[in-house]
Amino acid sequence: MKESDKNIEQLIEKMMAEEKLQSPSVDFTSKIMAEVHILEEKKLKAYKPLISKPIWISIGLAVAALVIYVSLFSVSNNDFKIDVIGKLYSDRISTAFSRIHFSKNILYAILIVPIMILVQVGILKNYFDKKYQL
Repeated sequence: MKESDKNIEQLIEKMMAEEKLQSPSVDFTSKIMAEVHILEEKKLKAYKPLISKPIWISIGLAVAALVIYVSLFSVSNNDFKIDVIGKLYSDRISTAFSRIHFSKNILYAILIVPIMILVQVGILKNYFDKKYQL
């Protein structure tokens, strides 16, 4: 078995000696990078919003038309006592929350945490915009 391994090694060495070393062309890297850029451009998709501008404009016009219609042509019925119902629920809500007292630390946290989150979102957005800039 060792004899056959030696023969195979000699054959391989002989074949390697006969073959000359191949080197790539001078502009090999630029050709490869051009191909890569072409493939990347094919993969990139243009940003397309979920709801287009004409749809947003039509939604805005519909809401504005509804507000104008309700404000100009609505008829008030005195049969429905909305004030009484509203007062009843506001009294229940105020009595339910009247027993809850927050310390100053909790109030500061409630005020500061959303502000800090907004600041961090802005900073992270700028960071990732710069990092993944095309």
